[in-house]
Amino acid sequence: MFVSPAYAQAAGASAGGGIEAFLPLILIFVVFYFLLIRPQQKKMKQHKDMLGAIRRGDKVVTGGGIIGTVTKVDDEMQVTVEIAQDIKVKVRRDLISAVMSKTEPAAAAAAANDDKPKGGLLGGLFGGGAKPAEKAPDKSADGDK
Repeated sequence: MFVSPAYAQAAGASAGGGIEAFLPLILIFVVFYFLLIRPQQKKMKQHKDMLGAIRRGDKVVTGGGIIGTVTKVDDEMQVTVEIAQDIKVKVRRDLISAVMSKTEPAAAAAAANDDKPKGGLLGGLFGGGAKPAEKAPDKSADGDK
């Protein structure tokens, strides 16, 4: 026999094989979590929030690449999208891949129009668009005559 068993090598390996053996696997899992799993979960949450906020008038892109305008939100599972004039298709909400342009709610649009200065660019810069100051209370109304 030319090969003899090395008993000394086998005995030394079992003495230090505790948590150090699993440390590389744990490190790899942590790297995978922060580089792959966590960003994917964040992206899925953003997509779910985007789908939940779809309303009538939004311009959307379907999973097949069809661009259209949402004309009706049927229920939580599907929407009606107009892809050409008088051509409407029902699309599952989860197959919408992106919202290209978002419409504002009616109350928010009215509030945004009230806050804009009315004097144009130069009027806004030099105070032409500022709201008039409130009048000071009239002192003669106190009864001092």
